[in-house]
Amino acid sequence: MLPIVLASASPRRKELLEQIGLDFIVFPADVDERLRWENPIQGVQELACRKARSVVHQFRKDVWILGADTVVVHRGKVMGKPADRREALAMLSRLQGDTHSVYTGVCAIKKEEKNIQESSFVEETKVSIYPMEMWEMEEYTDTLEPMDKAGAYGIQGGFAKYVRCIQGDYNNVVGLPISRIYQEVLKFM
Repeated sequence: MLPIVLASASPRRKELLEQIGLDFIVFPADVDERLRWENPIQGVQELACRKARSVVHQFRKDVWILGADTVVVHRGKVMGKPADRREALAMLSRLQGDTHSVYTGVCAIKKEEKNIQESSFVEETKVSIYPMEMWEMEEYTDTLEPMDKAGAYGIQGGFAKYVRCIQGDYNNVVGLPISRIYQEVLKFM
């Protein structure tokens, strides 16, 4: 199998790939990550592809490049990573007691000699959150866990106690739908 390159600095994506036993290297993409599309599904897929494409030409050898990006969308509004504590609390206030979608765009590029094949997709998972009191949101925000996560929460951390249910791939919410990626990669083999 070709070497795999993860075009992301996300420690969660790294952990997910390690979880399924893949050998890979991390080579973070250097691209502007702000979404500029009205359609978050299109935007997150395009951003994943921009990440993968920006890295593929850095390698002379044959490789697999994997780019990904995740966004939280609540009632049509994209919620990225909070800039500060106040913004994290505002995001949690909107999400609590309601259901939102987590979209992860993935782009896989297979480079063999001069032949480049690309496949991309978007995975959606719906997440329902229990109602939360302000003190609960403040306590969670004080852990600093929300500060580097889209939507101001990490489902795999302390926020798990507020998740009522999910519909879809749990790992997608963490940051990478690894089972879908595996199925997509099989198509190239």
